[in-house]
Amino acid sequence: MTDGHGSAGLDRVRAAASEHGLDIEIRERPAARSLEEAAALLGLQPADIVKTLVVKRADDTYLFALIPGDKAISWPKLRAVVGVNKLQLPDPERALAATGYERGTIVPLGSTTDWPIFADESITGRRVAMGAGAHGYSLFVDADALIAAYGATVADISQPVASN
Repeated sequence: MTDGHGSAGLDRVRAAASEHGLDIEIRERPAARSLEEAAALLGLQPADIVKTLVVKRADDTYLFALIPGDKAISWPKLRAVVGVNKLQLPDPERALAATGYERGTIVPLGSTTDWPIFADESITGRRVAMGAGAHGYSLFVDADALIAAYGATVADISQPVASN
């Protein structure tokens, strides 16, 4: 079941990919309750799914951090690369306002603002799955092509997921 935002989000993603010369594939999939479940539904490992995190700077501007699904964002590393001493994850409403996408569907392609992108170095050199701008869909793209098309900064900005 998609809401009215679904197809509009997919259209924005497709238009942005075309504009940036990116070869993407959008695949419908059943709803997933977790990244691990989404990976299993797609026949992938969690590391093959890249999370697009919207990160808020102190001056109320944003950036995207692309982190593989088997890792977590490393705040000290990201702050060092960005050159600021304060970053945070905004609440879902602010993330939606900053990108035009609901949490769980966020992707740099077609964001209402082209915020700077910081990609974890571990995603390079392979095809990855990401949010596609609508719930129930995944976007597949060559990570290196995405990084080049958007002039993303590639750095070590992740850390192992803390185990409970």
